[in-house]
Amino acid sequence: MAQPVKAKKHLGQHFLCDETIARRIVDALLEKDKNTPILEIGPGTGVLTRHLIELPGFYALDIDAESVAFLQQKYPAQKEHIVLSDFLEADLATLGGDKFNIIGNFPYNISSQIMFKVLEERKHIDFVVGMFQKEVAQRIAEKPGTKTYGILSVLLQAYYDIEYLFTVHENVFSPPPKVKSAVIRLSRNKTKELGCNEALFKKVVKTAFNQRRKTIRNSIRSLTEGKSFSHPLLDKRPEQLSVAQFVELTNAVSAA
Repeated sequence: MAQPVKAKKHLGQHFLCDETIARRIVDALLEKDKNTPILEIGPGTGVLTRHLIELPGFYALDIDAESVAFLQQKYPAQKEHIVLSDFLEADLATLGGDKFNIIGNFPYNISSQIMFKVLEERKHIDFVVGMFQKEVAQRIAEKPGTKTYGILSVLLQAYYDIEYLFTVHENVFSPPPKVKSAVIRLSRNKTKELGCNEALFKKVVKTAFNQRRKTIRNSIRSLTEGKSFSHPLLDKRPEQLSVAQFVELTNAVSAA
């Protein structure tokens, strides 16, 4: 009989212990799409896995060998679908299939990196439902005009519609984190191409927010130095710009 894996903090991960919350997270994904294979990141003790393991094409990736061994022993018929692997380095094509939806109680320390990986793999990922530290979840879902709105907000919202679903109290985790958590859902929007140089778009967004207290004119000066460059958006601060305005700004920088 499989022995429970010890609940432990791993790469900033706190294991969810509340069955009601687990069911809400799973339902938030399945209500959008019941047919696409699901990839769980960091299954830990398997509180989400138990609701997903029987679904066709399901895979779980974890870099913790103890967690993987526990879940493989618990679900021997699906052991090949519980993989010792780092999602940040994984080639999703090796899991079979062209599309995956993502779910997970994401390790806090690498949650932003997971989102950048999702961006890289956006052609293969239509939906993501995940648990984040509350402040990170708010940042991802935030709209223009606030101090929370930032790099992740713009880059992710360029390709995904994002919903802040609910806040989660720290007492439903083991060990309890010192902060509250939140669940958000990303749904791939219809944007195929941004209408600008996407590498430059990313550079403009990051450069602008790296000096967010300055106006755009001053924060992106390193990208426009030596160029004759004038645009109405230059007098704004980065948190005031929508995705569409950052696209407009990128094209202006490119044409300068």
